[in-house]
Amino acid sequence: MTNPATEPLTIPAAVLDGAREFFEECGSRGCEGTAMIAAAPDGVRLVIPDQRATPAPYCSVEVTLQGKLELAGALRPGEVYVSRIHSHPELPFHSATDNRNPALTHDGALSIVAPYFGLGLRQSFDCCAVYVRRNHQWVELPPGPDRDQVVVVR
Repeated sequence: MTNPATEPLTIPAAVLDGAREFFEECGSRGCEGTAMIAAAPDGVRLVIPDQRATPAPYCSVEVTLQGKLELAGALRPGEVYVSRIHSHPELPFHSATDNRNPALTHDGALSIVAPYFGLGLRQSFDCCAVYVRRNHQWVELPPGPDRDQVVVVR
C-alpha cells in the first residue's frame, strides 16, 4: 500500500485476475459479483464475501449478513479496505444502486466496475469504470493520467 496523498494505489494484476475469475464464474450463471480490495504496507489482496445474487435480466448482488461478518473479520493487522470491485452485465458505470450502497465511504476510497460479468478485465483495467470518493460523492476517473495518479495495475 502506498500513501494515498502522494502515491497511487498499486493493485497487482493477480488481484484483478482473481476478481475476473470470480466474476466470470458468477456471470456463467447470469449473475453479478462483488468483492473488496484490502491493502496494507506489505501488500494488496482480494476479499470475496458470501453474497446472494439475482440473475439477469434483473441483476443485483447483495452481501449477506454472513458475508458482512466475514468482511469484518477478514482484515489483518494494518489492513484497510481501499476499494470495492464488482461486475455489471454490460457496460461499466456507477448505477443508482451503487451510489445508494457505497460499501466504502471514506475519502479516497475506490469503486471499480468490471463490464460484461468480468470479461472486460481480460482486455485491460482500462475497460473498467473507476470512481474515487471525494467530499461524500463518487467522481469518475476515466483511463489516463488522472486515474494513473490514483490507481495503477502492475
